[in-house]
Amino acid sequence: MDKKIPVCSEPHVHEDVVNRVKDEMLTQEEFNDLSVLFKMYADPTRLKILSLLFKEEMCVCDISTLLDMTQSAVSHQLSVLRQNRIIKYRRSGKNIYYSLDDEHIQLIFDAGLAHIME
Repeated sequence: MDKKIPVCSEPHVHEDVVNRVKDEMLTQEEFNDLSVLFKMYADPTRLKILSLLFKEEMCVCDISTLLDMTQSAVSHQLSVLRQNRIIKYRRSGKNIYYSLDDEHIQLIFDAGLAHIME
């Protein structure tokens, strides 16, 4: 089995293609921001937390019970998600409730899930 990646046998740069695509490329900062976003989806615990928050707004106590994790471990992951604008929170009396920051979060999750289920 040949494990080499196929390459052009005669290298030739297609200037029209390169110029057209170059004009539409993201900036380095945009690639960096996108990379950080995808890192948020790279942790199974964070994915579990998101899947719960797709259903309903929840407090740390509820999430830690459902995931059989300590509140401290859940709080750490919630903090990472919140710092990266994946989730938001609201205070109600002595309780803090977490929810998705916007609908794009579930769309990205659902697209990834659809891809692995093919």
